[in-house]
Amino acid sequence: MSDRILITGKNSYIGDSFAQYVSEKSSYTIDTVDMQSDEWENADFSLYDSVVHVAAIVHRKNKEVTQQMYFEVNSDLAFNVAKKAKDSGVKQFVFMSSMSVYGMNTGVISKDTKINPANYYAMSKADAEKRIQKLACENFTVTIVRPPMVYGKGCKGNYVTLAKFAKKRPFFAQYKSQRSMIYIDNLSAFIKKSIDERLSGVFCPQDKNYISTSEMVRKIAEINGRKIRMTKIFNPFITLALKLKIGIFCKVFGTLIYDDSLAIEFDKIDFDTAIKKTES
Repeated sequence: MSDRILITGKNSYIGDSFAQYVSEKSSYTIDTVDMQSDEWENADFSLYDSVVHVAAIVHRKNKEVTQQMYFEVNSDLAFNVAKKAKDSGVKQFVFMSSMSVYGMNTGVISKDTKINPANYYAMSKADAEKRIQKLACENFTVTIVRPPMVYGKGCKGNYVTLAKFAKKRPFFAQYKSQRSMIYIDNLSAFIKKSIDERLSGVFCPQDKNYISTSEMVRKIAEINGRKIRMTKIFNPFITLALKLKIGIFCKVFGTLIYDDSLAIEFDKIDFDTAIKKTES
């Protein structure tokens, strides 16, 4: 009989993508449960071998989303779900955290880099990690996943903004930078690996190669039949903005990577194929 997996977070991008990936790549049985109601509290967790927790409040500009709300959902709820999983005899709990727990906009993250969350979202994720890890024991494996920026078909966030530039603007800055990113199917492949092998600990999966924002924009334009002009004319201004740590420039043109000390071997789709699938 194949393992049964429960995804806590119905209609989430990562959760839905993982469910589809696993349905095509394995014999696992996948169920999802709504976390915006008491449905999860009434669910029978004892039926499952692994729980993958993806429900969260992500970065929001809405000032009505308070620190308390972030911690109630991203930490308290996550911990309560993990506790219920353990008490129900579930073998493994996979918690979807974030690269943002390191609190860095630019730089290189290594195995020696300490977490230093800089906003409510990251703080709540870091708090959840700490609490959930204390539940780990011989019969209850805890897997913490800290992905960098996730992209793929149907994704939201920074990728969508870059894609709009690539499809509408006649030019874009050719600026040398590197980013750790992960294609959604690669993230799903790692989550599957973590369940297949019952991996315990903290993991930072990423694509095989670092990605340049400029190259990503050029590639998106190319796939959509456009030839975008790449120019270095803005580079002095970008360099100055990065030195001044201006947020939007750090996000777009700053270098932020997981170094080789955090590399994880698993089957990965290459960058060109990932962009083609995302834009298909």
